[in-house]
Amino acid sequence: DIPTMRALSTLRSAFIASSTLRSPPSTSSSSIADLTSRRQQQHCSTTAFSTTNLAMTADYNADEHLGREYPELLVFDMDACLWDKEMYEMSAIPSDTDTVTGDLNGRGEGVSGVMSGREKISLHRGSLIALQEHYDGRYPGMKIAMASSADTPFAERVGRASLKLLEVVPGVSVWDVCMRDWDGRDINQIGRQPPLSSNKSKTHFPFLRKETGIRYDRMLFFDDCLWGDHCGMVEQNCKEDDTNVGPATLRTPNGLGEQEWRRGLKVYANKFGAKV
Repeated sequence: DIPTMRALSTLRSAFIASSTLRSPPSTSSSSIADLTSRRQQQHCSTTAFSTTNLAMTADYNADEHLGREYPELLVFDMDACLWDKEMYEMSAIPSDTDTVTGDLNGRGEGVSGVMSGREKISLHRGSLIALQEHYDGRYPGMKIAMASSADTPFAERVGRASLKLLEVVPGVSVWDVCMRDWDGRDINQIGRQPPLSSNKSKTHFPFLRKETGIRYDRMLFFDDCLWGDHCGMVEQNCKEDDTNVGPATLRTPNGLGEQEWRRGLKVYANKFGAKV
């Protein structure tokens, strides 16, 4: 009869639903590939959002601490300061097949080194920490730039390639952070081919001043100074007309370690009257 048929139909539907709930998820290769693809897309989206968000933070959240407790422009010498090698000693221009993966200061696995022949180029610890803190928006409004007197055009090419490969956090290179600060514009002063020279106080820093519009007395500069006192020359020769003050500088003969990074911030703050 009709009531009995309806009851049987209800039981059948319940059985099918129960069986479906108990069925294990598919483990086909296509399903795994789809899942992996979705995770990769999600990671890329998160990274893109994070980068955009931090760029907005740098643009809009700067307050009275900018230029007083920390600089408006942080400038790195590259060889033996930002990283542990001299580019003129390298034998090959690194490519994406020459990367070495390692821990990025507890932020995950990423490109921690690049090979040039048998030599591995790696960021000094203080450089990585400084770049990570900047990337995280710890110093709102601050921007970064490179000032390197790389000896030859080849050395410059090695340096630029390394900047584009070495990572600050997984998936984000040093170059990416530089480009984020300047909306994709390359304001870095790398090399000594004209119009640059071996004297950073005569070429690199005046060009940075012109390109960025940031005053000398709002800059912090790190340099190993192993081949000349670049810090002293920049302080002496690059001064604002109204204050007669130049960039704060710190010599890093053993490379930019964490201690040197912290000391540089204190040198800057003390020079301009802030206490940290």
